[in-house]
Amino acid sequence: MVSLSEETRIPAPLSAVWPLLRDPEVVASCIPGAELAPSSGDGLWRGSIRVKFGPTVAAFRGEASLNFDDDAKTCTIEGRGIDQRGASRALASGTVLADGDATATTLKIDGEFNVTGPLETFANAGGVHVARALLAEFSANLAALAQDKTQPAAGATPEAAASGDAMAAGATPQPNSPPEIAPQPQRPPAALNGFSLLWKIIKSALGGLIGKKGN
Repeated sequence: MVSLSEETRIPAPLSAVWPLLRDPEVVASCIPGAELAPSSGDGLWRGSIRVKFGPTVAAFRGEASLNFDDDAKTCTIEGRGIDQRGASRALASGTVLADGDATATTLKIDGEFNVTGPLETFANAGGVHVARALLAEFSANLAALAQDKTQPAAGATPEAAASGDAMAAGATPQPNSPPEIAPQPQRPPAALNGFSLLWKIIKSALGGLIGKKGN
């Protein structure tokens, strides 16, 4: 088993970040190349992730159980996955702890994973760096989403806010009120760029080596 212990900071309040982490669909949308299947109601979340290396696209599918503790702001994860050819399999478990205040949130991830099959050697040698790179991508996307949720709409005025409150209370909209804009359909997730991820892995590995030399 390979152990993983990482920490990342999200510049958004805990009150905004935790509800997002509480939603598996939101979490999947923050992972490049990931796609979540509709819940089957059996307590398991199933999905897939696509990784692109030049013209080649590799696909992995898996399932996970999630247990949330809203008071402690923690999520316990148990998951397993298999590659598209069925040659490599993975088991993973871990805990995510969210802690923070009104300005920033820190996510602490502790867990372990085991990979068998052709990818076993690569996972044992570089799995932690892959996870670290993916965590950086996820954190950046989640931060952007949290900031969108906490910031007022662009161009909003006190009068517009008051009008919105009146409409919510059941008041009749004024004739000059602008029409509502229908939400845009979501685009299918793009495959994770393997070359971009590889560069981040290299930087992560170099950072670890520099840190060891500094000690």
